[in-house]
Amino acid sequence: MTNRLAKSQSLYLRKHAENPVDWWPWSEDALETAKQQDKPIFLSIGYSSCHWCTVMEGEAFSDEKIAQYLNEKFLPIKVDREERPDVDSIYMQALQMLTGQGGWPLNIFLTPDDLIPFVGGTYFPVEPRYGRPGFLEVLQKIRSFYDLEKNKLEDLKTEVLEGLRKSVLLPEAEDLSQEVLQKGLEVSTGIIRDRYSQQSFPMIPYAEAALQGTKFNFKSQNNNEVCLQRGLHLALGGIYDHVAGGFHRYTVDSTWTVPHFEKMLYDNGQIIEYLANLWSAGYQEPAFKRGIIETVNWLKREMTASAGFFYAAQDADSFATPDEVEPEEGAFYVWSYKELESLLTSEELSKLSKQFFITSNGNFEGKIVLQRKQAGELSETIENSLSKLFKARYGVLPLNIETFPPATNNQEAKNNNWPGRIPAVTDTKMIVAWNSLMISGLARAATVFKSLEYLELAVNATNFIIKNQWVDKRFHRLNYEGKPAVIAQSEDYALFIKALLDLQQASISLETSLNTNYWLEIAIRLQDEFDEFLWSIEAAGYYNASRDVSGELILREQNYIDNAIPAANGIAITNLVRLSLLTEELRYLDQAESALNAFSSIMKKSSQACPSLFVALDWYRNQTLVRTSEAEIDNLITQYFPTAMYKKETDLPENSVGLVCQGLICKKPSLSKQELLEHLEQSQNRWV
Repeated sequence: MTNRLAKSQSLYLRKHAENPVDWWPWSEDALETAKQQDKPIFLSIGYSSCHWCTVMEGEAFSDEKIAQYLNEKFLPIKVDREERPDVDSIYMQALQMLTGQGGWPLNIFLTPDDLIPFVGGTYFPVEPRYGRPGFLEVLQKIRSFYDLEKNKLEDLKTEVLEGLRKSVLLPEAEDLSQEVLQKGLEVSTGIIRDRYSQQSFPMIPYAEAALQGTKFNFKSQNNNEVCLQRGLHLALGGIYDHVAGGFHRYTVDSTWTVPHFEKMLYDNGQIIEYLANLWSAGYQEPAFKRGIIETVNWLKREMTASAGFFYAAQDADSFATPDEVEPEEGAFYVWSYKELESLLTSEELSKLSKQFFITSNGNFEGKIVLQRKQAGELSETIENSLSKLFKARYGVLPLNIETFPPATNNQEAKNNNWPGRIPAVTDTKMIVAWNSLMISGLARAATVFKSLEYLELAVNATNFIIKNQWVDKRFHRLNYEGKPAVIAQSEDYALFIKALLDLQQASISLETSLNTNYWLEIAIRLQDEFDEFLWSIEAAGYYNASRDVSGELILREQNYIDNAIPAANGIAITNLVRLSLLTEELRYLDQAESALNAFSSIMKKSSQACPSLFVALDWYRNQTLVRTSEAEIDNLITQYFPTAMYKKETDLPENSVGLVCQGLICKKPSLSKQELLEHLEQSQNRWV
C-alpha cells in the first residue's frame, strides 16, 4: 500500500511512498485540509542522499504505532529541500531560533491556520536513545501542548514570527569602503585557516573569497598558504575518491579522513573551479590536476545524462549484498585490509601504503578510506594499483568504461546484475542551480587547461537548460525525465547567469565555432526575467522566490548567507558588475551598487556569514575590462585575475595591443604584450 508520494517525481519523496504515514506533498490542498481539520502540520524536510533522512524513513516513519498517531493527530507533509529551497530556508531558520541548531532531516510543527512553527527538531529515534526522546512521546507531548496550552502557543507563535520578520529586515547602511572589503576577505581567510571542529566541509565560497584576498597585501594573514592548504586537504584527503574521482560531501573528522560518503553535484562543480583557480594562480600541484581530471571522468561516467545535463547526487549508503534490508554507509567506497591483500601484490600494497594511510585495523569501522600522505605525482605503479581497485568496484578497468548506468532506486540497485559492487543510488533529476555550478567549474577548467572536452560538456548541459527550462516564458528549476518542474528560484537565476558568463569568457579563448555573443544574449534575457520577478524594488537585492509562487509562505526572504552553495545575492551582484563590463550598460552597475548598499550593514556586522558578498564588493570596487585580440586573451585568461573580464577587440588605438580599463577609468593603451600584462597586474593587485 502506497501513499500520495508514490506519484511524486522527486526521488526523496518517493522513498517515503511506502511509509504507513499518510504523507501529503506541500500543496494548497494539504494546507487547506490541515486548516479545515484543525490539525497541526508536521512538516518534514530532507533530501535523497541525506543519511539520517534515510535512517528516519526506515525507522520512525515505517513504525505502525507512530504512523497511526501521526495520521490521527497531525497532517504530515513531506518536502524535498532540493525542490523547494525557499520553504526549507524559512523553516530551517525557524528551527535554529527554536532549538539553537539545524540540520536535516528538518522536522518542525506548524499551526494550521497561519503556518507558523512552534516546535522543531532533526532526527528523532523510535525509542529514546542518543540523548533524544522517542518520537511517539514527542508527538504526544506536542499534540497535548497544542490542545491545552493555547495562550502559551499564541505567545510562542508571536515570538517566532517576530523573530523571522526581523531576520529579513536589513538595517540601513551605505559603507562600501576598502576597509569593509578588507575585513570581509580577511575573515574568510581566517575561517578557512582556523576552522577546526569535529567535521570538515569544503566551504568553497570562503575559499574563493580567501583566494581573491591573495590580490591584497594583507599583513595579518598568509592568504596564499591558507588557500593552498585548503586545496591540499581536498585533493589528498579522504573526502576525495582516489579510486574513481569525485568529492564526497564532507568528512566527519577534522583530519579530512573519513567522509560522509554522498557525492553532491554542487560540491564537485565548485571544487573543480577552485582547484582550477589555484592552478591558474601558480599553485600547480599535480594532485590538483589529477583531482580535476578524475572528477570530470566520474562526471562523464556516472553523472551525465544522454541529453547532456548532470544528475544531482549519489547516496552515501549502498548495499554490500542484494540480501541486505537496509543499505550501509560507505559500502561502495571502503576497503578491508584483506581485500587489498587479495587484489594487489605484496609489492603493490607496500608501495600503496607508502603513499596512503593504510593499516590492518583501518580508519573507518575496521575498513579503510584511502587518504594520501603527501602531495606530488603518483607513480605509474600506484596508478595501476588504483585501477585494480577501480575494477574491483566497477567490474571493469577505467580505460574500458565510458558510462556506468545509474541505479535510480534501492530495488534497482539490489536487483541489477552489477559486474562489481552494488553502487549507491543516483538521484537523476536535473537542478538548474547545481548544473550551473558544474558548468562554471568546467568552463574555468577548460580555460586553464585548454580542454575542449571540458568545454563541450559544459556547452551540452547549458544547451539542455536553454532548450528545456523555459515554459510559457518562465524559467524552471528542475527537470524530471525531460519534463521541467517548479518555477526557478533566485539561486537558479543567479548561478545560471554566472555559468553563461563563464562560458562566454571560456569560449573566447578556445578555438571553437561557438558564437560567444550567444551566451551573453541568453544571460541578458535571463537577467531581465530575474529582475522582473525577484528584484526587491523597495529594498534592492533579490528575493528567494518569485512573487507569483510565494503566496503560501509566511514571509519572503533574501538569501545572502553562504552555505554549501554560495548565496544567490552575492553571485547575482557579481553578475551585474560583469554584465556592465560586457554590455557597457551602467544600469547594471547602478543595480549592483543598490544591492551592495542594501546588504552593507550585514557585511559590517556579520562578515563571517557572507563571503560571496565580499567577492561581489571586490568586483564592484576593482572591476577590470581588458580589450584586446583573441591571441592576447588566450594568454591572459589562463592566469588568475579574479575581477577581470575580457572582450575581443579589433578596433584598438594605433600601435597598441590592448586596453585595460579599471572601473570607469582606462589606462593608457598598452603598446606591447608585456605592457598589457603589467597594466592588468596593476589593476588586480590591491595595496592596502
